[in-house]
Amino acid sequence: MTTDHTFAALVDDLGYAYEGVFSRETVAQAVEDARLLLEPRATVRDFLPVLVARQAREQLMAAAQVEGKLAKPVPEILFVCVHNAGRSQMAAALAEHLSARRVHVRSAGSQPADEVNPSVIEVLAERGIPLSQPYPKPLTDTVVRAADVIVTMGCGDACPAYPGKRYEDWPVADPAGQPIAVVRDIRDDLQSRVSALLRDLLD
Repeated sequence: MTTDHTFAALVDDLGYAYEGVFSRETVAQAVEDARLLLEPRATVRDFLPVLVARQAREQLMAAAQVEGKLAKPVPEILFVCVHNAGRSQMAAALAEHLSARRVHVRSAGSQPADEVNPSVIEVLAERGIPLSQPYPKPLTDTVVRAADVIVTMGCGDACPAYPGKRYEDWPVADPAGQPIAVVRDIRDDLQSRVSALLRDLLD
């Protein structure tokens, strides 16, 4: 059962990890923001602390990169779609799988859904790519500013533009409501695009 003590322990752990980078108050706010985001949509309460810790850590890492408090060892790619339930989740999972950790990947949605499309999880699993406890994440100014490359898919002008960033807009079909064969085609389209992007970034 999740308790306030559990979240206080998360603050302690992240406070230790980011000691000298962020104050305890900043860490506590990141944990609270993540909890407010994820608690209403948590279907399995036992997983909530894990997801909150992951979301808070990602936001703190992005903020540290933006503020120059944490060096970027590899290029940062952000994939964005409307709901962060299909295309951007697939693109991020494929990029992480294909890059052998030579890039760091995030995904987000301008209007995040409550859950990731089950067909997306299924077609990625067919390629041996597990989405472990996936959840749609909101698009924040911090993750945009932390990224080197921002790839958008169907979210229009929702993503803020900053100078010095590389922006790409991919005309990829939305898997929502599509039969599994179509979702496989979308996966394969994304794999081709992701592979080309990684070759360009890393070669």
